[in-house]
Amino acid sequence: MRERSPIADVVGEHIQLRNAGGGNLKGLCPFHDEKSPSFNVTPARGYYYCFGCAEGGDVITFVRKIENLSFSEAVERLAQRAGIQLRYEQGGYVPGREQGERVRLIEAHRAAAEFYAEQLATPDAAPGRRFLSERGFERVDAERFGVGYAPAGWEALSRHLMARGFTSQELIKGGLSREGRRGPIDRFRGRLVWPIRDITGDVIGFGARKLLDSDDGPKYLNTPESPIYHKSSVLYGVDLAKREIARRSQAVIVEGYTDVMACHLAGVPTAVATCGTSFGEEHIKVLRRLLLDQAEFRGEVIFTFDGDSAGQKAALRAFQDEQKFVTQTFVAVQPDGLDPCDLRVKQGDAAVRDLIASREPLFAFAIRSVISRFDLTTNEGRLGALDAVAPVVASIKDPGLRKTYVVDLDRWLGFMDEGFVIQRVQQAIGQGGQGGQGGQPGQHGQSGQHGHPGHPGQRGQSGQYGQSGQRGQSGHDRQGFPPGRGGPYGRQQGRGYGGPDQGRQYGAPGPERQHGGPGQGREQADPVAMLEAEALKLAVQRPALLGPEFDALGGEAFIRPEHAALYGVIVAVGGTASGGPGGQEWVERLLGAAGDELRPALTRFAVEEPRVEAGGEERYAAAVLARLLETAVGRSVTQIKARLQRLNPVEEQQEYNRLFGELVALEQQRRVLRERAAGA
Repeated sequence: MRERSPIADVVGEHIQLRNAGGGNLKGLCPFHDEKSPSFNVTPARGYYYCFGCAEGGDVITFVRKIENLSFSEAVERLAQRAGIQLRYEQGGYVPGREQGERVRLIEAHRAAAEFYAEQLATPDAAPGRRFLSERGFERVDAERFGVGYAPAGWEALSRHLMARGFTSQELIKGGLSREGRRGPIDRFRGRLVWPIRDITGDVIGFGARKLLDSDDGPKYLNTPESPIYHKSSVLYGVDLAKREIARRSQAVIVEGYTDVMACHLAGVPTAVATCGTSFGEEHIKVLRRLLLDQAEFRGEVIFTFDGDSAGQKAALRAFQDEQKFVTQTFVAVQPDGLDPCDLRVKQGDAAVRDLIASREPLFAFAIRSVISRFDLTTNEGRLGALDAVAPVVASIKDPGLRKTYVVDLDRWLGFMDEGFVIQRVQQAIGQGGQGGQGGQPGQHGQSGQHGHPGHPGQRGQSGQYGQSGQRGQSGHDRQGFPPGRGGPYGRQQGRGYGGPDQGRQYGAPGPERQHGGPGQGREQADPVAMLEAEALKLAVQRPALLGPEFDALGGEAFIRPEHAALYGVIVAVGGTASGGPGGQEWVERLLGAAGDELRPALTRFAVEEPRVEAGGEERYAAAVLARLLETAVGRSVTQIKARLQRLNPVEEQQEYNRLFGELVALEQQRRVLRERAAGA
C-alpha cells in the first residue's frame, strides 16, 4: 500500500510542498498553526515529521490524522486512491457494509453526483438548464464543474442509492436524505445542484439552488454537517484551484458557486468560495497551506464583495482575519455592484480579469468604507469619521504600516495635521485597540516568527540568533567539532547558537529548522546531546556510513536516556552493519522494534537531514563517530581524575599507578580521536 501511495503525492494534495534540500520537502504543517514551514517530508524513506508539533509517521499515519480515520479506514482510503482491491484475511471481497464509514459515505456521494449530473439532461431539468444558460454557462461548463439536477420527486435519489446497496442510515448520516414517515426522503428536490469536493477531489456534500417560485425553501440549501462535511473548513472549487493557487501564490475569494465557475472560465483559476457560511479561521488555514504563506509580500489573497453596504460589512469582517495571513490581502469591488458571474455575462471574460487586477489593499478598503458613512464637508463629519476609523487603524499590528495609514488617513480626511490624527489613533490604542501589544516587531502571528508584511527580517524573541561562533582549542569550535562547517551542527556563515529558549536549532540555514519539537530544547542546549542525535540520524538514514564501529560503541556512549534506548533498538535489529544503504525498509524495521515512546523520535531522525554536504558523507560520518568516541573517552578521563584526587599516592600506590596508567592511555586515545575528527 505504501509503495503505491507516494507520501509526497498524498501530502501534496493537502499542502504545498517545496524543496528543502537533501531530498526533503517542506510546507506549513496541517496539524498546527504556524507562520514558517516546519513540516518536512522525506520521499526516499516515506516519512514526514513536523519540527513544530512533533507529529510524524508514514503515509498511512498522515491520512489517519488529516482525515480523522481509523487505521483500516486509512488503508481503504489509500487503496481506493491507488485503485487497489482489498481482501480481508477471512477470504472474499469486503462487503460494502463492512467498509469504513468515511469510505462508504464518499462512495454514496460519488454515486449521488453521477445521478444528479445525469438528471440535468432530462425534460424536468429544463429550468436548471435555462438558469445556467442565462448566466453564460454551456453544457460543457456544467460537465466540467459536475453541475446536476435533483428531481422534484420525494425519493428519486434515495431509491437509486438504496438500490446500489447503500443503507437508509448511511444516506441520512451523510446528509443526502432526511427521515420521512415511510423511510428516507431526498434532501434536495427540484433544484440545481453543485457537488462540493474536498481538496483531494472527493465529493463530500452538495449546494442546491432553488429554481421555482413554488419552492418555499431558502434560495440556497447546503448539505448539513456530517462525518465528512464540515462547512467551516470547506472551500468550493479548491480541488480545481489548488495547483494554480500554489503556482501563482494567489487566492481569490468569491461569494457563490456561479462566481467560482465564472472566474475559472474567464481566466481566474484561483477562485474559491465558502459554502453557506462566512469566511473564517479554518478557511484561512487551508489557504495558508496552499499558498505556503510564509514570505512577506510574496503572495496575495483577494476578496470580492458587492459594492453595497452588505459588501462593505463583509469586508470589515474579513479585516478582522486579515492579519492571520502573512501574505498581502486585497479587496476587488465592482463599482456597479455586479458579482463576477453577472459581470462576465454583461461585459465578458476580460472584465472579470480586470476586476481582480483592480484590487486594492484590504486595510485601505476597510478604512475608506468607514469614512464613506460621514459627511466630510463639515468639521463635525471629519472628526466623527476620524473617531470611528481610529480603532480600525489602531488594530493594524505592524507599527510601520499603521503609521503609513495614519498619514493616508490625515490626507483622506483633509485635516493636514498628522500629529492630531496620530494622537486620536494613540487614544484608540489605549482604549483597547490591538495595535499596542501587537505593534511590536515579531509579534505578528504566533511565536513572534516574523513581523508584518513589508518588514522582512524582523524577528521576535523566539527567532533571534545568538553570538557568532568562536574557535576553541586544537582547531575546534566551541562545540569541539572540526573546522570548516563547524561540525555536525556547523554555524554556517558565522551564525552562532542562541540557547534552549530561542526556538532555533544550531546553524539551521532555513525555516524548516526554526521550530524545536517537544523534548528538543535540552538537545539544543547540550552540544553533546546534539552530537548524539546527529549520529543517530546517520544510523537511521545512512547506516552504511557508520557500520560496525557504530555498533561497537555501546549504549554508555550516549548520555541522553532516549538516545541510549534508540541505540539499543538499532543494535537489537542487527546494527547499522545490517542496514545497508538505509531507506524505507530499514526505517520500518526500526519502527517495528521500537516501543510507542521511541517511535516519534525515530520518525524525527528518519526525516531531519544530517548536516552533511553532498560528496562528503563518509568524511562527515567518520568525524561524527570520532567526536562521539572522544566525548565518551573524555567522560572516562574526568571520572579517573576524580578518583585519583581521592587516592593517597603513597598509601595506595598500586591503585594510584594503575589508574594513572589508564589515564595516560585514555588521554592518548582522546588525542587520536580528536585528530581523526579534525582530519575527517
